[in-house]
Amino acid sequence: MTLKIGDKCPNFSLKNQNGETINSAELIGSKNLVIFFYPKDETPGCTKEACSFRDMHDEFKNLGCEVIGISSDSVHSHKKFAEKFQLSYILLADTQKTVRAAFQVPANLFGLIPGRVTYIIDKAGIIRGIHNSQTDPVGHISAALNLVKTL
Repeated sequence: MTLKIGDKCPNFSLKNQNGETINSAELIGSKNLVIFFYPKDETPGCTKEACSFRDMHDEFKNLGCEVIGISSDSVHSHKKFAEKFQLSYILLADTQKTVRAAFQVPANLFGLIPGRVTYIIDKAGIIRGIHNSQTDPVGHISAALNLVKTL
């Protein structure tokens, strides 16, 4: 069974790139969320996606939206990645892949590569959009932004 539009966002709690615990329940109710799962820090497609979200981050913020990137990389890896590319949004370390499992993010290439999926979640905690494309990392940003504008 996979998550679909209209489902409730799974609750989660993970450490960000600064070692602070971020709890989804504290964000839901006050902001729309764009949560993007990506395979790995410092890889070409993931860097392109992360930098594209960075470049549009102010537009998301102006729409009352929090952008959150999640991968299985460590807090330390996320900190280096965020500093190197001046990423101004939250990166969460899902080292045990529990949140990826809760969101039922599929793996690609015979299960070897973690999936690249973006979820758009409204203030009530309901999933309003899902963009799943391993090969189009930049398409996630425009799809998410277009949907956030309608919330």
